[in-house]
Amino acid sequence: MKTLFIEDKVKYIGSQLAPHWIYKNFKIQGDAIVAFCGECDVELSEMVDIEDVINNEPIYSKYMLSFITEQFNVELVEGVFRQRLLICVIKETLENLGFRISRDGDDLFVNGKKLSVSIATKSLTSVLIHTGLNILIEGAPIPVSALKSDLGIQDIKGFALEVMKKYSQEIEDIKLASTKVRGV
Repeated sequence: MKTLFIEDKVKYIGSQLAPHWIYKNFKIQGDAIVAFCGECDVELSEMVDIEDVINNEPIYSKYMLSFITEQFNVELVEGVFRQRLLICVIKETLENLGFRISRDGDDLFVNGKKLSVSIATKSLTSVLIHTGLNILIEGAPIPVSALKSDLGIQDIKGFALEVMKKYSQEIEDIKLASTKVRGV
């Protein structure tokens, strides 16, 4: 799986969760994960999480670290497993830095306050996952925790690169592990 940290600020508005967005914008073809920082402002009309739409809960963060991954030849249930794997990789990476993080499904929390948003969906050709981590708490519509404000993580790019590397290695290791067993 290919990885890329996008240096430019990108405002995540939900439309980036689309097939071939990574390929069209960054010329990375195939399974990939990218990360970028910027404002997150997802209107209800762009949301793929029907529960959030029904509950009238748009997503907003003044400054967020976003991960988008597109993976091909994967069904939605496996895509949700991969989404949860990404969440677990993020949790483990933060815990290795000495932080106490709790997880409920695809949500991460610090001291009971939400750190993340995440969704997995299916296109005609791929599974798409967006996971965002608050960098700052200012402007959030609910009580949240944040990488910089609460955890004091200053090197957001370094953190993102580590998460993408670990996630990519996990996916590749899973694929490799499936090739070394004898069928019964």
